[in-house]
Amino acid sequence: MAPDRQTLTCKRGTQPAVHLCAEHKYATCKQNDIDIYSLTVDSKVSSRFAHTVITSRVVNKADAVREATFQMELPKKAFITNFSMVIDGVTYPGNIKEKAAAQEQYSAAMARGESAGLVTATGRKTEQFQVSVSVAPAAKVTFELVYEELLARHLGVYELLLKVRPQQLVKHLQMDIHIFEPQGISFLETESTFMTNELAEALTTSQNKTKAHVRFKPTLSQQQKSPEKQDTVLDGNFIVRYDVDRPVSGGSIQIENGYFVHYFAPDSLSTMPKNVIFVIDKSGSMMGRKIKQTQEALIKILDDLSPHDQFNLISFSAEATKWKPLLVPASTENVNEAKSYATGIRAQGGTNINDAMLMAVQLLEKANREELLPAGSITLIILLTDGDPTAGETDPLKIQENVRKAVNGQHSLFCLGFGFDVSYAFLEKMALENGGLARRIYEDSDSALQLQDFYQEVANPLMMSVAFEYPSNAVESVTQDAFRVFFKGSELVVAGKLRDHSPDVLSAQVRGQLHGENITFVMESHVAEQEEMFRGPKYIFHSFMERLWAYLTIQQLLEQMWVNTSSRGPPGGHPRPQHLPRLFTGRNSPSMQETWVQSVGWENPLEKGMAAQNILSRKKLFFFSSSSLSAIRMNTPAVPAPIQAPSVILPLPGQSVDQLCVDFRRPQELVNLLSDPDQGVEVTGHYETAKACFSWIEVTFENPQLQVHASPEHVVITRNRRNSAYKWKETLYSVMPGLKVTMDKAGLLLLSRPDRVTIGLLFWDGPGKGLRLLLQDTDRFSSHVSGTLGQFYQDVLWGPLDTADDRKRTLKVQGRDYSATRELKLDYQESPPGKEISCWSVEL
Repeated sequence: MAPDRQTLTCKRGTQPAVHLCAEHKYATCKQNDIDIYSLTVDSKVSSRFAHTVITSRVVNKADAVREATFQMELPKKAFITNFSMVIDGVTYPGNIKEKAAAQEQYSAAMARGESAGLVTATGRKTEQFQVSVSVAPAAKVTFELVYEELLARHLGVYELLLKVRPQQLVKHLQMDIHIFEPQGISFLETESTFMTNELAEALTTSQNKTKAHVRFKPTLSQQQKSPEKQDTVLDGNFIVRYDVDRPVSGGSIQIENGYFVHYFAPDSLSTMPKNVIFVIDKSGSMMGRKIKQTQEALIKILDDLSPHDQFNLISFSAEATKWKPLLVPASTENVNEAKSYATGIRAQGGTNINDAMLMAVQLLEKANREELLPAGSITLIILLTDGDPTAGETDPLKIQENVRKAVNGQHSLFCLGFGFDVSYAFLEKMALENGGLARRIYEDSDSALQLQDFYQEVANPLMMSVAFEYPSNAVESVTQDAFRVFFKGSELVVAGKLRDHSPDVLSAQVRGQLHGENITFVMESHVAEQEEMFRGPKYIFHSFMERLWAYLTIQQLLEQMWVNTSSRGPPGGHPRPQHLPRLFTGRNSPSMQETWVQSVGWENPLEKGMAAQNILSRKKLFFFSSSSLSAIRMNTPAVPAPIQAPSVILPLPGQSVDQLCVDFRRPQELVNLLSDPDQGVEVTGHYETAKACFSWIEVTFENPQLQVHASPEHVVITRNRRNSAYKWKETLYSVMPGLKVTMDKAGLLLLSRPDRVTIGLLFWDGPGKGLRLLLQDTDRFSSHVSGTLGQFYQDVLWGPLDTADDRKRTLKVQGRDYSATRELKLDYQESPPGKEISCWSVEL
């Protein structure tokens, strides 16, 4: 299927020709002596609604005409509300039109050889917006792009993503993010994939109860990769994450300028039991990496099932096969059996989606008829496939009809499309028609994590049949006000317009079902107080609530239109409704020589959202190697054997010169490396004796509650059930309350906390390739530290040198004697290939 795209065209007269690009990142290219002398990003987030303005100013320093390119990446759910250029003092505003007209003008402009712009999908969360313009010698051009989005709550956080890629040093580069949340900001963190220690000095964050301001303003020298190079280090993601305080009622009604928004996300509810059928594609196209990652994810998901849940598995190729004849409780025995079944799934054959889906519904219906479903439980079907139907019923429309009739509004269907060979439009419509949603799983090293994260979003249902009610004499219209299921970590949002003479107090009721019983939340909001709250502050984008209401209205309209269109769509795979609402139209100037047109992409309306509306000093370091290798004595023969790396190089308290090298010899699997309850940290690892290495090392913090899992493939950071995967040597800078996480180009990941031991993880790809653990400031360990390695920070006594061999001595640790031998080892704290060190070697 071709990628989603929005199109932008321009007519060229005597003025310079133009070409454009966009995404929730900003990038401006240096081309042919075009200098970007100013680049600013100003994002105001008011009550989750983000209004972002990117302004780029360039000058042509050449003595001839040059082409300047303005390139941006936006979130897929953002919509552009304005784009304009100022060329030689003349402003050229943009027009936004619906798809058909935009496509027609785009095609015509291209046929005439005129400049044209495209907005195309470029990543999982973003799409690109680009414009080029010819610039006269010494002339200046200002590009301004404005876009808006409603930040959705996923797994307990809101996320504002900005992509930073100026591609050259910029004299004035500044990003400002202002956040205003009347409910109160419960936590705030920032993360970047390009931040260095030097750049970190350019990042400032201030916060009080309801407001936060994040500023990033690097100097030219801070932007440089090195003093002798003019290349910029700014290339990657800048992310702000936060959440808000929740009242007892679980909801908040906010009012501004005659419009209101009602946020609902109660945290005190207990999770409802669920009955879930996993429908897994095992056709031939799933062979290899896909089926392996699916099995890995499914095993993790099965471990996450609650004992109160019931489940079953269906695997299908040309035929569908159920694991058990009925749903079974998620007991330890059943889960372990299911994991064994999942491990044995083999990929081959065709793709019979129809029979597999009907079998899943029949399992649920049979359990319901026989009263085997727990009272107040919820039923879910989760389908994972990577291709089009090729066996049994193969007509997508007929399959959709069959599934819709079978489900009959009684169950929620979630469809996961693996890769790009799948007909995503078909899966998406089938999910939307049956009270669920679809998600594309990208083929990458973290595909299993993508599957797990999706499951976490639907793993904890808190309410079902949720309905919002407002008095008719106060509210004129509202957006979607009924929802089938509310899941933990998400948020339900209803926006509306108040009547001209509405009461002074806006009341609301939210009704739903919990564990089979009806439950009602009652809340109210004083109109005048709310209006005053939003009227004064200069740091918010005023009249935002009307635009928020429009955003939701059009987003939901697009979704409805999508469900009502054919899943096949027109040639090229893009269903295109002919008439779309248009919220923004730039003012046309009589002197305007270019006409800008943006259109709607329809390959994934849920992700598109409102694209249609266009409204690291190292000291006291501890090293852990994943390879346990034989030691080489100092008195080496004439032809010495290669010096190897120990499993551990450990600096001990009070030992200013000597270091302890530790190797593992006895068979071990899961190893408690160290634990310090006073520090609130535990480090474990899985040691494979046959390979003499660790397959993974895991660090768990109590505060903040966070887990870091390192494997040779990547690092996974888990917080609030949300997984973030990072490849080794991918730069990272993340600051959250009580913890800073950084990774440099050498692949050293450091986890640092104030007045605590700093823990590092490293995947060494030189000699002795493997995982390592590093500790900094080990004198901060408490007296309660324990574990295989933690014991060396307790009562450690060195015995005298052996009189017969001064290379040997005894080390007494907590009453136990260890034989230590002086040997040469490789120290991997240095860059590859490391350096030789003399240390006391101990075998465990």
